[in-house]
Formats: sequence, structure tokens, C-alpha cells
Amino acid sequence: MADERTEVTELATGLGMLGFPGLDEAVVARPGELVNVPDAAFARLQGSVLGGHHLGIASAAFANGQAFLHADCGLRGRRPARIEWKGPDRPPGYDLLPADLRVDHVYLVSCKYRSRLLMNASPSHVFDNRLAVRAAAGAPDWYEAVAPGAYRDLYRAVRAEVDPTLPSSLSALTRRDRQHIAGACARRWPSRVDAVYAEFCSAVSSATAARWSASLPTLRDRELLLWRMLRLSDTPYFVLGTDRQGFVRLRIATPWDWRQQFRLASFDLWSSPAGQPRIEWHAHVLDRRRSTERAVRGHVEVRWSHGRFCGVPEAKIYLDTPQRAVPGYFPLTPADELTPADEPTAAGEPTPPDEPAAVGETAAAREPTPADESLRLLPAPTLFDPDAVGLGPAGTGAGIGHRGG
Repeated sequence: MADERTEVTELATGLGMLGFPGLDEAVVARPGELVNVPDAAFARLQGSVLGGHHLGIASAAFANGQAFLHADCGLRGRRPARIEWKGPDRPPGYDLLPADLRVDHVYLVSCKYRSRLLMNASPSHVFDNRLAVRAAAGAPDWYEAVAPGAYRDLYRAVRAEVDPTLPSSLSALTRRDRQHIAGACARRWPSRVDAVYAEFCSAVSSATAARWSASLPTLRDRELLLWRMLRLSDTPYFVLGTDRQGFVRLRIATPWDWRQQFRLASFDLWSSPAGQPRIEWHAHVLDRRRSTERAVRGHVEVRWSHGRFCGVPEAKIYLDTPQRAVPGYFPLTPADELTPADEPTAAGEPTPPDEPAAVGETAAAREPTPADESLRLLPAPTLFDPDAVGLGPAGTGAGIGHRGG
């Protein structure tokens, strides 16, 4: 079942498009235009809204739906005849679009509330296949593939501290063994393991960055990867959500649209472990129409999917640049435009380290600069306070509503 707040935001966004004066009226009416919603899911929405649970975020989502209803590049005031909720089910095929709602069989809408996560994928899909072709089932353990010695050293250190009766070989671990390790190390590694784990993170990060870079020999390869990470598709779609600055209401361009206005000048990546294996990526993009250079930053974390030594490693791709500032992410309305003074540029952006000594910087060393913090919208038509509506501080991956590819 989808997270309850994810359900609430997605369904409330759809209800906002139907012209009701308020969220309460829409929830009570349960309009027939909103389809593919099981009775249990709608009952949870009604309970959340009418009972005051998640009311703030539901109201923000409803306001986003209303904005889409009236936007010139949205519904232009026309009440839709059909809004389909995709729900928590995985698509039957390889679905490149992160859409949660389909409106009148045409408009695709992704609901993204307080999340910087672009997608989850297998490491081989990201670093070997460049997100172009999914890895075949049964791909080898990424840690074993890129840093086998450091991986075994880590396991030996964990085994000595957690339970010396565990199998001596990683390959002999059962699911129960792995769950035992995950439970024992859930909050933190044993103190004697910390240094070994730091070496493991560094080895995996360095090997992964080198492997990823080798799979991207040309700027054209890197441009295609950037488009895929940013979830550009042959079909335009919309993102409705919130972030620290307020409402997020965007039209996501196609690669064809992107090429009309932008050109990739460079794309760099490097190892930067910080609590887990981590690779940073930075793209510098030329805006042809405005004759400016813009920067897009992000990172990829490689981690176990279900706790330490539990589940296969996964690659989580994050966007560190505010969504409004990303080339190809266009505002839904003129009020959402960035002013020229607020547009992000490449000036002051961190550059890839030339020396190995720079590898291993902490996350704090990559915190946004004051110039990054100045990125903001012009005042939105509706005042928005993330804390007031219960969204809390933005995390690194616990945002609401996103289903990774």
C-alpha cells in the first residue's frame, strides 16, 4: 500500500482540478471523474481530511490542482471529464514517466511533495547502462562487483563485532543472517567498524565513479544521461508539489524542447563519499535565449535497499538544484518565473577535484552556497509555509509521493 501521505497528496491534487470551492466539499462529494480509486483509499483520504490528519499538506495539494485547472498551459479553466489515479501499482512495462495522475487521457501529472529524489534504480542500470536499458535480472551484487576486497573486509569486521558464529563467507549468508546483521547495525556501526566502513565507502565511491565515467565517453552520452536523470521524456508532463520555497508547479519539457533553448557545455562526476558510497554530478548548461550559463547539481547514493547487508544495493539519484532552476523545467504560470537576478549560474559552483585529496568530502562541504540559497520564486498567489502545513524540514530522501523508476 502506498504511504498514506502519498495517497493524500495525489488524490487531493486531482480533486483540486475539478472546480470545487474547497477540499472538504470535494472529499464529501467523491466525484465520479476521479477514477481508479479503491473505496479503502478514498476512505483514508476522507478520514485524513475530515479528521484533521495531513490536512495542511492535503490543502497544499488541492491548491496545486486548482492552479493546474486555471493555468494557460494546463486545463485553462475547463473541468476535466476524467482523472485517473495510477496508485501504488508498478507499471506493467518500462514506464519512463513518473506520472501519478492522467487527466482526460492527455495530461500527465507527477505529484512531488518535499522530495529531492529523482529515482531509485539498480546500480548497473545507472552506472553501466546509463539508464537506457534495464539491467537483466540476477545482476551481481554491486559491492562485490566494484570493490570486492573492501566489501569482504567490512564483512569480516562486522562479523567479529556482531556475531562470530556467522558464516565466514559473504556468499554463505542466509536471509536470516543478513536480517540479524541489519538489526544489530540498524542505528550505527559498532565503533570498531567505523574506520573499515569509511574505507569501504571510499573504495565503492571511487570505483563506481570511474566505471560511470568510462561508460560516458562523449558529451552526447552525458547529455542523454542528464535528460534521463531529469526524467525528460518524449511526452511533456507536469510536476505539482512543494519544496522549501513554496509551491512547485512545473511543465517538464521534452528533449526536443530542451534542445531549442539549451546546450550542455559540460557534465562532470566524481567520488564524494559521505556516510555511504556517493558520487556527485554537475552539469553546466548554456541558455541560448538568455545567453547565460546555468548549473544543475545532484548526487547518487549507493546503499542497501533493506538495511545494512540486507537486500541488493540500489542507486538513489538526487537533485540538489532547486527544481525551478533546472533547465527544461518551465513554470506553470508567469508568477512562478525566476527573476533574472535569481537565476542560477555556474559562477561559484564547486568544480570536480583534480587531486585525490578532495575525494571524501563530507555532505557539509557541499552545502548550498549563499548564491544557491537566493534561488526563490516571485511571491506566489497563495502564501505557503511548509512548517505550518506539517511538511517539516526537507530531508534527503524521505519526501512524499515519489515512486522511483
